[in-house]
Amino acid sequence: MSQKKKKRAEKPTEPSRRTLPSSSRRRPLSHAATRRRLKPFPPLLAPPPLQNPSSDDPPPTRNAMALSQGPKNNYRCDRSLQQFYTGGPFAVGRAPRGQGEGEEAFLACACGSELRVVSATDASAIGEPIDGDSEAVTGIALSPDSRLLFAAGHSKLIRVWDLASRTCIRSWKGHDGPVMAMSCHASGGLLATAGADKKVCVWDVDGGFCTHFFRGHTAVVTTIMFHKDPKRLLLFSGSDDGTVRVWNLESKKCIAVLNAHFSTVTSLALSEDGLTLLSAGRDKVVNVWDLRKYASKKTIPAYEMIEGVSFIGPGSGILACLGVEAAKLKEKTDGYFLTVGERGIVRIWCLESAVCVFEQQSSDVTINSENEESRRGFTATNMLPDDQGILCVTADQQFLFYSCTRTDEGTFQLNLYKRLIGYNDEILDLKFVGEEEQYLAVATNLEQVRVYDVASMSCSYVLAGHTEIVVCLDTCVSASGKTLVVTGSKDNTVRLWDMEKRSCIGTGKGHLGAIGCVAFSKKSKNFFVSGSSDRTIKVWTWDDTLIDAGGEVPLKAKAGVAAHDKDINSLSVSPNDGLVCSGSEDRTASIWKLPNLVSSVVLKGHKRGIWSVEFSPVEQCVITSSGDKTVKIWHVADGSCLKTFEGHTSSVLRASFLSRGTQFVSCGSDGLVKLWTIKTNECIATYDKHDGKVWALAVGKKTEMLATGGTDSDLNLWHDCTMEDKQEDFLKKEEEVLRGQELENAVSDSDYTRAIQLAFELRRPRRLLELFSQLCRYSSLKVVRSLCFFLYKFD
Repeated sequence: MSQKKKKRAEKPTEPSRRTLPSSSRRRPLSHAATRRRLKPFPPLLAPPPLQNPSSDDPPPTRNAMALSQGPKNNYRCDRSLQQFYTGGPFAVGRAPRGQGEGEEAFLACACGSELRVVSATDASAIGEPIDGDSEAVTGIALSPDSRLLFAAGHSKLIRVWDLASRTCIRSWKGHDGPVMAMSCHASGGLLATAGADKKVCVWDVDGGFCTHFFRGHTAVVTTIMFHKDPKRLLLFSGSDDGTVRVWNLESKKCIAVLNAHFSTVTSLALSEDGLTLLSAGRDKVVNVWDLRKYASKKTIPAYEMIEGVSFIGPGSGILACLGVEAAKLKEKTDGYFLTVGERGIVRIWCLESAVCVFEQQSSDVTINSENEESRRGFTATNMLPDDQGILCVTADQQFLFYSCTRTDEGTFQLNLYKRLIGYNDEILDLKFVGEEEQYLAVATNLEQVRVYDVASMSCSYVLAGHTEIVVCLDTCVSASGKTLVVTGSKDNTVRLWDMEKRSCIGTGKGHLGAIGCVAFSKKSKNFFVSGSSDRTIKVWTWDDTLIDAGGEVPLKAKAGVAAHDKDINSLSVSPNDGLVCSGSEDRTASIWKLPNLVSSVVLKGHKRGIWSVEFSPVEQCVITSSGDKTVKIWHVADGSCLKTFEGHTSSVLRASFLSRGTQFVSCGSDGLVKLWTIKTNECIATYDKHDGKVWALAVGKKTEMLATGGTDSDLNLWHDCTMEDKQEDFLKKEEEVLRGQELENAVSDSDYTRAIQLAFELRRPRRLLELFSQLCRYSSLKVVRSLCFFLYKFD
């Protein structure tokens, strides 16, 4: 058999959701089809023409000008949300903002084998990541002035980093095993470490040598803490053996063993006067210790595994909101403290009465009871400085910031005012939410959907209800003005969400496989379609009574059809709600007539599975992206291929129209985002901001802002900078003209030193040659001196 016949006989393998093909055959373009004239959708369904603003209207903003700017020439990534915390240790510090601007709180977090410092305001990176060991970081601590960062991991090395210069100024070998906890003395000169080797060590920070070496625990030491008073050289350590030991640094001995827990001691807290110690554990109790007698004062049952305990200071605004007067508090020997644990709620306790005076009614953490590790809703808590509230950290790498208020009725209220996501995992899909597109809904490898505020890049709220990973989502604004989101999950269900209520209002069941794609109606906005790995498409409807009704009601499937031979990856509804297009891994895209899903035409031509489909907003055509590295545009009426675009080096995972259907943007497994012009078949820009496959692409319908996400867990926002680039080019040309005139003036004044310098800066070799030729012809002592001075200056 000839080589050509062998190639024809070979059958390409089908791509999976996570393993994509790396090569494919190219198909020649159809010139006849390229010249075919496209028919637009009915005029009533096309986007309205742009209106000329009156002189009284305010000037449009950068994002609002996107549609009026015409074709896009360039996009710029102006905001990026990167992973900064993968779980484990973290520390809260304060750094100066600038001259007269006060201090800014920051978070130093373990991110795999790296250390990342981010702002506590919007999780923006402060400086470059610190490359630690090749293994995970297990212990982090900050110096009292937040200038030094101490870190240790499985490599057994303790490192001291200068945060200003990002340099390791000192390192030494610590324990025989991983360091599990660290604490810095109030003076900044001593560092205490707790190890998995059951040892407690104290180190001189400047010298890097061990000053104290303590043995006594019979299991892993989990927590460690210095006494608040620098004059009292006491060190407290808690262990998996259920004991808390008190070490005297002057006598270098263990002066007390506080034994009352029956499980791991997870957290320690010291009162303001330094006379009361709290110890919390996974035995669901909090023990109160008198440090004058080193005896137990009381045991408070919490009825949940406690992961964090913290005292509330006498001057804290939390006590004021609770109605506790500072004068009365000083008369009492005990105060108030808070606990967090597996239930994911914050509770405030009174030490004197051992009664819980406040308990959150509902948790802000999604808890999966099937996984023991993720059942611990909160893993740590911290009282923020300057009375900024409470910080709680969840098991799924979220930082929740709480503030307290007192209502008009006199009741205490705890408000969640900020949520920072440390780790998003793999981003599978995302869409802009709302009429003004101020929010972004993101689906990751979780059972929930996170909704981000585009301006601050903080997570505003979470949609929780699915029992398996959410794979796809879509958004719309209904005819009644309600903002809706539909999600599809691996639990074989679709859910309809009301963004105003932030709750699920309808659930659709009927698919026999995971939901791979969903799409809302474009015109009537009273139905959506879903595609599944069971190879079927279903149409789901609802009415306004469903939105206004309280609670969650079942959705009904109006129509269904067995559409493809393999999994369905993408769906798109036409602008007039008359058609729906489906793309599948069987290498075909099909167009169906709504509402009964009657087959209209099948689009054949791709050599690999189709990952995305989308109708043009103005023309009767469909764009598809495939695992064969190509993007194709098809005629809706007869299914002929009009254009083929090649440029990606791997599978193209998403493609969406821009600029009223005259351009499109694509992303793929090669980590690239590309901007194309349809008329010229030209890729006019390529962006490389991702380190892996770019699964998700969202285009703002109003602002035409782009959002991308993928396997690297990074969420990037892009804005159209075409007008900005044109303005910069105009200013550069204007400056070049002015400097060119300055060059001619220098020549006419016989200032050859300045003329040669300007010719060099303006990159004009011909003019430079003419200047040197003049110097050779009309050489004089003055000219030679000028030339020597210039050459000496630029040597």
